[in-house]
Amino acid sequence: MLHWIMSTPNAGSSLSASEERTWAMVAHIGVFVAAWFAMGFLCPLVVWLVYRHRSDFVRRHALESLNFQLSLLIYTAIAVVLILITFGLGVLIIIPLIVIGAVAAVVFIVLATIAASSGNEYRYPLTIRLVR
Repeated sequence: MLHWIMSTPNAGSSLSASEERTWAMVAHIGVFVAAWFAMGFLCPLVVWLVYRHRSDFVRRHALESLNFQLSLLIYTAIAVVLILITFGLGVLIIIPLIVIGAVAAVVFIVLATIAASSGNEYRYPLTIRLVR
């Protein structure tokens, strides 16, 4: 049943403007819940899979949030590799960058959530757009 809902172009009825804003906000702010399990990309992925055919607005916000979370994952993997290559000396540079990046990510997520609640578009900076 779930496969049919996610694969059908016009699955379910379209969303109201209020529902669109709510699910677009969930795609952004929900990453804080998923981040506790180090899988911040799961919430926007689920929102995108379930609502991508019901609302173009929700689809765009979920994709933007998903791509940002995947980008953060890639940047973190690169940081870990750099620490390993430098036998731990890279920690002196990487840790401050991770702290600055984490604070910036929280700010960007909050800005995206505010934009979604207002019915506006938002583009995360430094995002690799892997999923379209």
